[in-house]
Amino acid sequence: MRDVPKHPEATLSPSEGVTLALRSAINGGGTRACYRWLTRDSLALFPHVPERPRLARLLRTHPVWTARLLATPTVLGVAATSGIALLHPRRAGRSPQQRGKQGQSHHRWMVGGKRGVGWNPGGLICVWDWATANVHDPHFQPLMAQVDHLMIVLPDPGCHATTGDPAPLTVGQRGPWNPWMRVATVWSMHTTVLPSKQVRQRVWAYCRARVGWTMAAFHLFARWGLEIADENMVRLSIAEFSL
Repeated sequence: MRDVPKHPEATLSPSEGVTLALRSAINGGGTRACYRWLTRDSLALFPHVPERPRLARLLRTHPVWTARLLATPTVLGVAATSGIALLHPRRAGRSPQQRGKQGQSHHRWMVGGKRGVGWNPGGLICVWDWATANVHDPHFQPLMAQVDHLMIVLPDPGCHATTGDPAPLTVGQRGPWNPWMRVATVWSMHTTVLPSKQVRQRVWAYCRARVGWTMAAFHLFARWGLEIADENMVRLSIAEFSL
């Protein structure tokens, strides 16, 4: 973040803002618990931290910085979708300002949002997007268009549309090269290490920012824990970063 100038009225530098955003995504839950931890245990590291609402607005304002922490597209990639619960199904429709929508993810009904993610073969995130849970998987095809002429994407068969598939999209067949075990491993890490199956933010822009910082945190952890065996087998593990 050295090339990003600090605003003259800001109390935190851009690097401090990114650090706090990543820590908030790793901690999970809402902003209140994270702010209590910050002011109780780490105030010496961040003596100029603003009030909690202002800090939350800071994390929402700069989600574009997460693109700096993602991987570079490779020749071959994988794409899949996964749902994030924002509301219990029994409470759906009670508020006119309801954040999420009702939809299916992994053959289960839920009320919330859906994220589409593109990885390289090592499991590192290259691109991602976020939408309500009622959209179908081909809604995330513009993700594949972002990496046109850069990589060949093997998506889940549900991402295939009747017409209009982008050029890099090649529906993966389960058999000769099966990427779905790696996809299941990555989603498992997002559930057990990074608590990203549920988001407690109450505004859609804050939810999207939280998902973006979670994607960036996972990519950093995956790079630090990445190992390549003698047989050129990639070992992906972020268990040592679990809080």
